[in-house]
Amino acid sequence: MGKWTGRAAAFADSYAHLCAHTAPALLAAAGLAPGVRLLDVGTGTGTVAALAVAGGGRVTAVDAEPGMVDLARGNVPGAEVVEGRLPDLPFPDGAFDAVVANFVVNHVTDPARTVAELLRLTAPGGRVAVTVWPHPSPPLQHLWADVMAAVGLTPAPSIIPPELNFARTADGVTALLAGAGVRDVGCRTIAWTHHTDLESWWVGPSNGMGALGEALAGQDPATVAAARREYERLAAAYLTAGGVLALPTAALLAHGLR
Repeated sequence: MGKWTGRAAAFADSYAHLCAHTAPALLAAAGLAPGVRLLDVGTGTGTVAALAVAGGGRVTAVDAEPGMVDLARGNVPGAEVVEGRLPDLPFPDGAFDAVVANFVVNHVTDPARTVAELLRLTAPGGRVAVTVWPHPSPPLQHLWADVMAAVGLTPAPSIIPPELNFARTADGVTALLAGAGVRDVGCRTIAWTHHTDLESWWVGPSNGMGALGEALAGQDPATVAAARREYERLAAAYLTAGGVLALPTAALLAHGLR
């Protein structure tokens, strides 16, 4: 079972809104235009795919989680949505003019092999574009680390073996793409403030998602309750007068050519 198994609805109600912010820039970097054959890898609920369809792209979307595939099919009837698991996707070489992966490379066990697969699916001269969360973590992501430290929780180990990992910096992501064969790689930081509320933002951890959610898995109710109290205490620094949670964050957007 994958880490997202049974969590598609919870993802749609929480982290999907966060990840949606980078979709326009990701598609622009991929050269989206009417008629472009675009593959959205790790489509999740279909946010990037829907925007690409609206922009006139001929869109195929793929995800490893059946629940995500079902959601995306309902959300994006204009795209072909199929089930497939990285790093071996069910498409022929060079089948797409552009291949995008929105916060996917940070969730695979072999990032270099994953990028090589994205490149394999891209036609000669086509574009590859990916986003990843940076490190050091911006305040939004660091909030979970602060909660874990306050409760005494240990973060779950990385799914990426140390010898396969990469630096979550502009130089690190650039080197990852270039090492896989992507040409003319560029990388930039996108910074924004994510607006949500205390209950909505707790949906992720309470459903086992994100660093805090993984650390809470299997914990007793008292520990979960303590984490919730610390979350509310620490998140108060980001609450506006109207009760909106305003969390500064950022992402790295890297792109290049086959």
